[in-house]
Amino acid sequence: MIVGANGTGKSSIVCAICLGLAGKTAVLGRGDKVGLYVKRGCSKGSVEIELYRASGNLIITREIQKENNQSTWMLNKKHASQRAVEEAVKELHIQVGNLCQFLPQEKVGEFAKMSNIELLEATEKSVGPPEMYEFHCELKTYCSKESKLENVCKEKANFLEKARQSNERNKLDMDRYYTKTKHLDRIQMLEKKKPLVEYETARKELEGVKKEREEMKRKLKSLKEAQEPLLRKIRSVESQLQPIEHQMKELTADIKGASQKCKQKHDQLELRNKEVDDIRQDLSLKQTEEADRQKRIGHTQLMIKDLQKELQHMGSMGDVTPQIEDVNAELKNIQDEKAKLEGESLDLRRDKDEASGELHRNDMMKMKEDKLRVRFRDTYTALKWLRDNRDRFKGNVYDPMMLVINVRDARHAKYVESQIPANDLRAFVFQRQEDMEKFMTEVRDTQRLRVNSVIAPAESCSKRPPSRPLETLKRYGFFSYLRELFDAPEEVMSYLCHQYRVNDVPVGTEKTKSMIEMVIRELQLRVIYTAEEKYNVKKSNYSNNVVSSNSALRPSQFLTTTIDADERHQLEEQLRVQRCDQRMAAVREQLTKLDRHDNELRAKKKKLSELKGKKRQLEQKISTKQDSLRQMEQNEINLQAIEEETNTKIAAVNNKKVSSPEVDFYRQLFCGVYTKLDQIKTNLLAKCKTLMSRASAICKMSPGETAVPDELHRAFSQFPDTLDEIDAMLNEEKTRAECFTGLSDTVVEEYNRRELEIKNMEKELDDKTNALRTYRQNIAEAKERWLNPLKQLVDQINKRFGDFFRSMQCVGEVDLHWENKEEYDKYGIRIRVKFHSSAPLHELTPHHQSGGERSVSTMLYLMALQELNRCPFRVVDEINQGMDPVNERRVFNIVARTACGVNTSQYFFITPKLLQNLQYAEQMTILCVHNGPYMLPPNKWSEKAFIRRLRFVQPSLTE
Repeated sequence: MIVGANGTGKSSIVCAICLGLAGKTAVLGRGDKVGLYVKRGCSKGSVEIELYRASGNLIITREIQKENNQSTWMLNKKHASQRAVEEAVKELHIQVGNLCQFLPQEKVGEFAKMSNIELLEATEKSVGPPEMYEFHCELKTYCSKESKLENVCKEKANFLEKARQSNERNKLDMDRYYTKTKHLDRIQMLEKKKPLVEYETARKELEGVKKEREEMKRKLKSLKEAQEPLLRKIRSVESQLQPIEHQMKELTADIKGASQKCKQKHDQLELRNKEVDDIRQDLSLKQTEEADRQKRIGHTQLMIKDLQKELQHMGSMGDVTPQIEDVNAELKNIQDEKAKLEGESLDLRRDKDEASGELHRNDMMKMKEDKLRVRFRDTYTALKWLRDNRDRFKGNVYDPMMLVINVRDARHAKYVESQIPANDLRAFVFQRQEDMEKFMTEVRDTQRLRVNSVIAPAESCSKRPPSRPLETLKRYGFFSYLRELFDAPEEVMSYLCHQYRVNDVPVGTEKTKSMIEMVIRELQLRVIYTAEEKYNVKKSNYSNNVVSSNSALRPSQFLTTTIDADERHQLEEQLRVQRCDQRMAAVREQLTKLDRHDNELRAKKKKLSELKGKKRQLEQKISTKQDSLRQMEQNEINLQAIEEETNTKIAAVNNKKVSSPEVDFYRQLFCGVYTKLDQIKTNLLAKCKTLMSRASAICKMSPGETAVPDELHRAFSQFPDTLDEIDAMLNEEKTRAECFTGLSDTVVEEYNRRELEIKNMEKELDDKTNALRTYRQNIAEAKERWLNPLKQLVDQINKRFGDFFRSMQCVGEVDLHWENKEEYDKYGIRIRVKFHSSAPLHELTPHHQSGGERSVSTMLYLMALQELNRCPFRVVDEINQGMDPVNERRVFNIVARTACGVNTSQYFFITPKLLQNLQYAEQMTILCVHNGPYMLPPNKWSEKAFIRRLRFVQPSLTE
């Protein structure tokens, strides 16, 4: 026990323990710089702490330089770093930042303000196994990652499904594209095979000509052999006529004349033969022309049949014109509806523009509400319920103070927030007690929300004057009292004036800071604000000395958004703006739906129009082909008549031929035929070479290669072997390919690209799903490792806590609380207490219980942890302040009994007062702190003299 009057230095011991063990200044709730803890008038200060350790005690020394706030550390008299000190402290399970282990005076009230979640974490760190808090953090990490991963999986699954649906719609176009490609491939193969067939046809024709030539050659030889006897006879006659050669000279002229006549006869015969050839050539051309016409007629009939078949298939779908008309009518309705909605949107925009100033203010209020929602979700949920049920209350009920307080200048918000605790800033303010109880029963007991509420004073304090006029303070640099820096509803201002004396707290400047010692000495104010610091001033009840502490002001978090008080009444326009926004959002949503439906209808209309256009194109093609067919049928050639005419012409020419000796005629005839055949052989050979060269180029054959490659040979085997059949099939395939319009390679590229994306997304989704499954397995394992031991720990705490309360004829419970079993970051420890038999159990909060009841509950919870604590010591500073004597005695006895038990940690109990006739134990050590200007210095203190003087005053003590 550390006992001493106020201001004698008890809390300095607590500060020394905290700072000496590398604790943060924020734990103490006093100055934010270590230099502020050095005694006034000194340039440095030091702390030395000796800690028990099984392997040998550990001595930690810290020397603090006031000027630069720097520290020098030593471990067992050897220089060390702060990090090394922190590690050594951690190894001994000392946590000066944990309110369950180290509770300074300024933090006593904050214990009850701890949320259930914060209390659970502090308890885990304090009395749980070393791995319990680690398992909890690991579990929260897994859950956070699982939640993110689950969202990712949902997004990827949705996107994957949309991609599949989109690709399924494109599959029809891709199938049509591939069908067209198939026809184009067949056309390409046919065009490749056609030169080979032409070559083969020419080659066979050449072979026939060769055979015919050989036959003509053989016949010519026979004629020559038949003519040979005549030639011999002629030579014999010529030899006999030599003697009379001179006689023949006379006949030369006659012979020349006869020879000339024979030549003329021969030329006439040749001319007649040429006429016959020309007549026959004309007949051949007519035959070829008729065959080509018949071929074209057959091909056209086939094309007409295919087009009619496709048209018949489209006809089975019905006439699309009514559908197009229906779509047009629906599009018109949509346009009318869109025009109506756009007109309404313009009207709403004008209404909103009229309230533009109010809209700006609405945005600022929304910013405040957003801060409330993010920082205090339960309070935000309760606010929404209140706004929906405000008519259930009789008196005034105000939204959380942070929403209704309006700081006139954002620069001054930090002063207001420093004076008003965060728990009150998020508290609802009630005018009537019964309204507050009704509200708390609903939101706290029924909805299980963690909210705060306060009651405004029955008599208004909002206009209460300050203790001294501001004019008297201006020479010290003060420019205003806190109350004048902000606006609030009367009941809220009344509560703040009554609870936090905002009407009597002055705010100063740098000038105030420069003369702060004079300000503290002369004005004797309890709370002072300078430009960047807050000063708390206390006066000792024993020595009348003034003790002050200061802390740096933190930036404002909640009140930086302000509204001009003179225009506050215009905020009623917020509702109108909100309604405009809501209706405009609904209009936009309707317009979006209409646009989407409009696009769908236009796509449908386009499809129907294309269908109708395609039908029209088919009908036009059929009509054109039928006209062409009729024209070809009308141009029929009468081959029989032409053949008869040809025979007649040939007979007439033959009748005109000059008769000649039989042998010469046949000889000349066969010679001419042989010569023609030889020329035709020559021409066909050149044609074969040309065709072979063309076929080799098309089939990509190597130079000199005559055999068709095997793959082409196999492909060619599926197609006809005659030119007529190939031409017919080629025309048919071209016609079919022309039916597929509006397709390109991009259709397939897009489909394949999306298919690849779908496969990649499927793989990613599988990976994410497997990872999610792994996280869930890890969560299940971590939950089992963490939750079961935690439940056992909470049950032990609850048993001790309940026993302590029963010993005081009260009721207390501790349980593990959660809203959703799967939200492990929302698990918390809930303390519920009942100090009156007629009252129900209520959760421990900063406002529901009195200060003494909160202190009792806090102390007994800490004592419930005592036997479970892993830390070597615990510090509690002035927790008995505010307790009534009965509860103080009960609590002290419980503390003494528990802290002095077996296997418990060391316990520091700091108090400025003690009741009489308390129960003490041998295990207790009492330290009396009597520092002060009127006390003897330690070197002059005499225990014997003190006892002698005490016996003189009270003789009964002599015995």
